[in-house]
Amino acid sequence: MPTDVQYLTSEKRAELEKELNFLKSERRKEVAEHLEYSKKLGDLSENAEYHQAREEQALVEDRISRLETLLKSAVMIGEGGKEMVTIGSTFRLQKDGDNKSYIYTIVGSEEADMTHGKISNISPLGSALLGHKKGEKVKVVTPKGTIEYTIVIIK
Repeated sequence: MPTDVQYLTSEKRAELEKELNFLKSERRKEVAEHLEYSKKLGDLSENAEYHQAREEQALVEDRISRLETLLKSAVMIGEGGKEMVTIGSTFRLQKDGDNKSYIYTIVGSEEADMTHGKISNISPLGSALLGHKKGEKVKVVTPKGTIEYTIVIIK
């Protein structure tokens, strides 16, 4: 797991805690039962179902470990700044040469989701916007070239 700071909203934290609880209480038990069943099928060296169950167990345990580490070390974020773009800020952006504007919120990389207007603080757009104020123009370097945005409003 990267050593970078991970930021979480309270909603995302609750979602991850729910997933962790499910994995520990239900999923772990299901996998153990599958593993026990597959052991009874015979020679373990040639038992594909057993090997699949072991792989499934490893994936579940890895996810549990990752979630526990993330939840222990994550920094909780609330509403972002209203004067300046910070992690947690919701703002309206307008791309130069485009009549449309878009609303985004800067969140940690764990909950980034462009389809819901949530951009990561470490993405090119998110990191370029941090620290800027309403009305400022921000240049973002992308694989397709440099794009200039204007921060229309910070909510």
